[in-house]
Amino acid sequence: MQNFITNYTKKRYLVYSIVSIIAFILPFIKINGNHFFLLSFDHSKLNLFFISFSTQEFYLMPFILMLLFLSIFFITTLGGRIWCAWTCPQTIFRVIYRDLIQTKILKIRKNINNKQKEYSGQYFKKTIAIILFYFISIITISNLLWYFVPPEDYFEYIKNPNEHFLLIGILFFASLLFTLDVTYLAEKFCVYICPYARVQSVMFDRDTMQVIYDEKRGGVIFDGKFKLHKKPPQGECIGCEACVSVCPTHIDIRAGMQLECINCLECADACSKIQNKFNRPSLINWTSVKAIETRDKIKYFRFRTIAYFIVLLIVFTALIIMGSKKEYMLLNINRSSELYQISHINDKVEISNAYTFLFQNTDSKTHEYYFEAKIEGMDNSVEIVRPSKPFVLKAGEQAKKIVVIRAIKKLVNDDQKDIIFPLHIKAYTKDDNKITIFRKTIFVYPKSTVLKEYNQK
Repeated sequence: MQNFITNYTKKRYLVYSIVSIIAFILPFIKINGNHFFLLSFDHSKLNLFFISFSTQEFYLMPFILMLLFLSIFFITTLGGRIWCAWTCPQTIFRVIYRDLIQTKILKIRKNINNKQKEYSGQYFKKTIAIILFYFISIITISNLLWYFVPPEDYFEYIKNPNEHFLLIGILFFASLLFTLDVTYLAEKFCVYICPYARVQSVMFDRDTMQVIYDEKRGGVIFDGKFKLHKKPPQGECIGCEACVSVCPTHIDIRAGMQLECINCLECADACSKIQNKFNRPSLINWTSVKAIETRDKIKYFRFRTIAYFIVLLIVFTALIIMGSKKEYMLLNINRSSELYQISHINDKVEISNAYTFLFQNTDSKTHEYYFEAKIEGMDNSVEIVRPSKPFVLKAGEQAKKIVVIRAIKKLVNDDQKDIIFPLHIKAYTKDDNKITIFRKTIFVYPKSTVLKEYNQK
């Protein structure tokens, strides 16, 4: 006798465990002091794939968001609402609250296979269940915050709540809202609030995988929204309604695809146990409309899925390329309001230009910095007067330097106008030859009549 019992529910629980462990552990993993993902407003930095980026490199965020949404579109087109039942935190924590705390631990619900029935009374146990889940929600919200406040800072901050009211307030109110959502709104959140349920319909096609009741085998039970029979006069459905009782969103899958269905496939498991007694497979399967009609295999590779995959690959490649161009030193150069300065040094007239250099060490290590200046096409024509020696910046540290660059020889003799020379700046770290950047600015040299007037003073 062949075994037709499916185990989608157990597989979902395994996926829940893997996803939860990864989400919980990932913030604690660091490579070279960087996290896999961290968007820290406190430190004004972004960690992505264990690489640190500053606020000036937030141009990567649009690529990350595009990758996120395109992934959702691709997965939905291919597998329907697989996200909702298999990885959505709302569903995962509803299972923890309803099936673990309420049913297994406190015995408020008598049967894990009957999610339709609500049990009145037992207010003390229900209160205990909410309190237990609130502590879980604190851990959950903390886990979410670790992707914005690194754990090493987070635990220090909560030791001093008086100095970090904002963080404590977010933790307290967010955990309350999450508890309200999971314990009260429950699946109503999926049906009435979550926007994903609304947009999914435009991404479906006849080859999209869905939870489908096979009317050809089971028999017709619904005519649109109207229920014709509890047990069809013809077909293999015996009218036990095990698929209805186990549904967490309180629908009858035999009525066809519905907005409330989250693809949890618990109905398929329930039906498979009943149909297995008759030595036949479940009447409810994770398949496509076209496959159920033609009795053919699901068509995974089609124009829409291939197109989404190609676009995903392009965006991901762009993200990798942009991320690989990370600069471990940032430098912004601003000229002073004065075009130039003329001064007498050792009975010699000298021309200098002043700049403001804003350095930032975006590496995870301390470095010693300095720079060189050169006028395009004229070697040994200028020198750095200030700062006179290299300086040290710690990881993530910024420094504003007033820079004075002086001409060490006569650059031009023009009595009509001031001359603007292209000035090349090479900034580098003294302790790492690989960290070097180049910037362009200008050096202004006065016309000869100005120099004559200055000499006559």
